[in-house]
Amino acid sequence: MKPLTFMLRSEPEERLDLSGLTPDKLAGMPVAEIAGLKIGLSRRPATVGDVFKITGTDASNIVFAGGSGRFDLVGAEMGTGRIRVEGDVGARPGRRMAGGTLVIEGKAGLQAGSGMKHGRIEINGDAGEGIGGPMAGEIHGMTGGLIIVRGKAGHRPGERMRRGIIALLKGCGDYAGLGMIAGTIVATGRVGRYPGHLMKRGSLLFDRRPADLSPTFMDCGRVDIAFPALFDRYLMEEKILDRPLLGAKPYRFGGDNAVLGKGEIMFPKG
Repeated sequence: MKPLTFMLRSEPEERLDLSGLTPDKLAGMPVAEIAGLKIGLSRRPATVGDVFKITGTDASNIVFAGGSGRFDLVGAEMGTGRIRVEGDVGARPGRRMAGGTLVIEGKAGLQAGSGMKHGRIEINGDAGEGIGGPMAGEIHGMTGGLIIVRGKAGHRPGERMRRGIIALLKGCGDYAGLGMIAGTIVATGRVGRYPGHLMKRGSLLFDRRPADLSPTFMDCGRVDIAFPALFDRYLMEEKILDRPLLGAKPYRFGGDNAVLGKGEIMFPKG
């Protein structure tokens, strides 16, 4: 079967809530019924048929042929299947995602993977602030899954994350891992100010020493442990990196001691 494809007719005139267009929710639904779903956020909301031309029938494999910064909540709460967006998306793609794969070939807006539980998100362009973080009023951010950003990420990636992995392949803004509870953030390229600020547990793994590291982290020197080699192997097996990140005996800083934290920041020697 051919993928269920939503071909964008033209740039939408309003922001769209695309959380209803996931493999879980569209399974077994006739195309005519899909076309009538309301996705616009104005007083007279647009329907799927107004915005997209629909082809294909395989709802487990969804393609958005064309993207827009007005595509909000793409893949939100999806639990299975695959979604691919041939372009940009707006805010909170993969929000509370529980499984499956979301591939965004362009840029992503704010809070990609917010509250994510499981699954895989790949963003080939840049991403906005708050990747994997909580929304206002929530206690914690992502609790599982994998997010890969092949461009540059904004401020506060991994804020209050409890579990999971975030890989940022062209660096990020300030406060990576802010208030982090557990989990792992990987970053290659320049990292902004105060990574790991107020982190309690978890690992921040960089390809270089951060320029502005909080003074409440303790220099533990070089470490000879199994974890760096095992994680390097994982990154290469998952095709996130094509070479080791940490290598043998990386440097380690422990903290954040401002909150009696037991987290760590590691980067290669030299």
